[in-house]
Amino acid sequence: MKVYQTNEIRNIALLGSSKSGKTTLAEAMLFEAGAIQRRGTVEAGNTVSDYFPVEKDYGYSVFSTVFSVPWQDKKLNFIDCPGSDDFIGGTVSALHVTDCALMVINAQYGLEVGTINQFRYTRKFKKPVIYIVNQLDHDKADFDSCYAQLRDHYGPKVVAVQFPVNTGVGFNQVVDVLKMKLYQWGPNGGKPDVLDIPEELMDKAMEYHQALVEAAAENDEALMEKFFEAGTLSEDEMRAGIRQGLINRDMYPVFCVSAAKDMCVRRTMEFLGNVVPTTDLLPPFVANGGVGVKADSNAPVSLYFFKSAMEPHIGQVDYFKVVTGKLTEGVDLINLDRNESKERITQFFVPQGANREKISEMHAGDIGAVVKMKDVRVGNALNAKDCTYTYPAVEYPAPKYRRAIKAVNESDSEKMTEALYRMHSEDPTWIIEHSKELKQLIVHGQGEFHLRTLKWRLEHNDKIQVEFVEPRIPYRETITKAARADYRHKKQSGGAGQFGEVHLIVEPYVEGQPVQGSYKFGSQEFKINAKDTQEIQLDWGGKLVFVNSIVGGSIDARFMPAILKGIMARMEQGPLTGSYARDVRVIVYDGKMHPVDSNEVSFMLAGRNAFSEAFRNAAPKVLEPVYDVTVAVPSDYMGDVMSDLQGRRGIIMGMESQADYEELKAKVPLKELSSYSTALSSLTGGRASFTMAFASYELVPGDIQEALIAAHQLEDSED
Repeated sequence: MKVYQTNEIRNIALLGSSKSGKTTLAEAMLFEAGAIQRRGTVEAGNTVSDYFPVEKDYGYSVFSTVFSVPWQDKKLNFIDCPGSDDFIGGTVSALHVTDCALMVINAQYGLEVGTINQFRYTRKFKKPVIYIVNQLDHDKADFDSCYAQLRDHYGPKVVAVQFPVNTGVGFNQVVDVLKMKLYQWGPNGGKPDVLDIPEELMDKAMEYHQALVEAAAENDEALMEKFFEAGTLSEDEMRAGIRQGLINRDMYPVFCVSAAKDMCVRRTMEFLGNVVPTTDLLPPFVANGGVGVKADSNAPVSLYFFKSAMEPHIGQVDYFKVVTGKLTEGVDLINLDRNESKERITQFFVPQGANREKISEMHAGDIGAVVKMKDVRVGNALNAKDCTYTYPAVEYPAPKYRRAIKAVNESDSEKMTEALYRMHSEDPTWIIEHSKELKQLIVHGQGEFHLRTLKWRLEHNDKIQVEFVEPRIPYRETITKAARADYRHKKQSGGAGQFGEVHLIVEPYVEGQPVQGSYKFGSQEFKINAKDTQEIQLDWGGKLVFVNSIVGGSIDARFMPAILKGIMARMEQGPLTGSYARDVRVIVYDGKMHPVDSNEVSFMLAGRNAFSEAFRNAAPKVLEPVYDVTVAVPSDYMGDVMSDLQGRRGIIMGMESQADYEELKAKVPLKELSSYSTALSSLTGGRASFTMAFASYELVPGDIQEALIAAHQLEDSED
């Protein structure tokens, strides 16, 4: 296979909402380049991109797919990304290593919420964007509406390079205002006839052409001067201006395509090969420490691994970008992210979906794959010995959907856990949590479909039957007033006995609030002289503040750690619901010892039981986790979404109008967000999206607290 130089390589992420036609477009490009002899279809399950069994079963993309297209002495590397928000992890990884995004728009639906979300990630990664209006052969296709929506949303940066002459079932003509030619196809698409623009279309073509010339000129001062002098630019000058506009993200060109009929695909590929900037023209890849790594084939080798997949009959396949240097066979590289483990790259491949083609050399900017690596993870770098680059971890969106999972057959539990961690390595947005607190194995994902896919793979690929159950909520307990208690632990059994007595006060802990000099309970007043204070940051959030106020030696200092240990044990299982307790100050002010029978166990038990009794007397309350929820929703669904959030005990914190949608902010208890992603999709026809992030713990309403306490008491009685 031909070896390509850095300036001959284009890396492109193929983005767009579900059913926009990305996979069909990928097939058409591969066919036009001669990489495949026959175009597959999503319906037949024989496309280069969607080759995993789960994708064939579902009928659309679940994983990102890497493939390359040789085109006019250039190499176009594509990563076809899933359209569903549930699989956004593939998009994030792809944008990290590509140089441009090809955003596919369904001509029937125009700008969809999924497209808007993906554009946000192109902005985050500062990647150029090209729009493809696809499915212009559909009877409901409307290019003008799509173009108007793009312009309304993103402004004059959106500039048409083409417009269709006729849309709908008879679509077969496009006017290209960069070439100033009309392209016409026969019923089977493919290579077009290139014709002069008819007179009746010339005025419209000149209007679009002038807008394109002006947009291209604005990106370069020399071009702008020439434009002012001559009133126009040559085709090559326009390409140069568009390329600079893409690099600066000041221009989003728009193309017309019918991927299913293979119309205008070839022309789009010409543009990609001629105009899309190469890696060396874009800002350098950033290593840890903010160091920019320039794509230089003469520098030492550094590979960045961005994707991993377990493929049928092959095993683990790892995908990398050659950040710098020239990769050759038999080279020894070092993984600084894995304790400087060594890897020998004996052979590597150009990926084509499920297939791979062996190659002997790859230059900076190229994308490849290796199989059966010893110790490589997504995000790792492999470097030549005189190179020390490591790269920042990719920030994936926080999960929005959670379920507890368990194997139907308990004997499969260990095997299931191993499979889950393996799948996490392939898709880091699947997060696996062993919750000691909830006594559940919880999987987190981007949505219901995301986790349903995980279940499908466990059951079909690993032959493990599993079930999802509602995850428990990590409630917390705290107190709302001061209280006191004492407890004597005494046990006599013939020999040495056990004795320990602890007197203590508990009160709500508020940051910065000092210990009082005295506390009054009923007619009794207790003087406090704080000798020692320990602030313990609890693993589950909040604090325990432990104050030693013992005077007169009633309890030896050597027993204070045992008392604290007993209190901590009860903090891990609160008296009300068994949840963790937090934000409590405990003041040990008195007690008794026995010269023979007192020991650490005695004081641990005395401290535990005194704390438990005092906690119950201190007006204890249950706290629930509350999340900040931000919903991006079209204006016409705003009322329904707001009402639904309020029905979930949500508090609306504000809203902000964007170009063609509203951003709604609310605080919502986690308990009410269990299936929110599914409900929101149903409520808005899939046109809204949301993010959620932990905010704080807040008191639950009284009726809910009573129900939680009753459920816990019932569970205890059954045990």
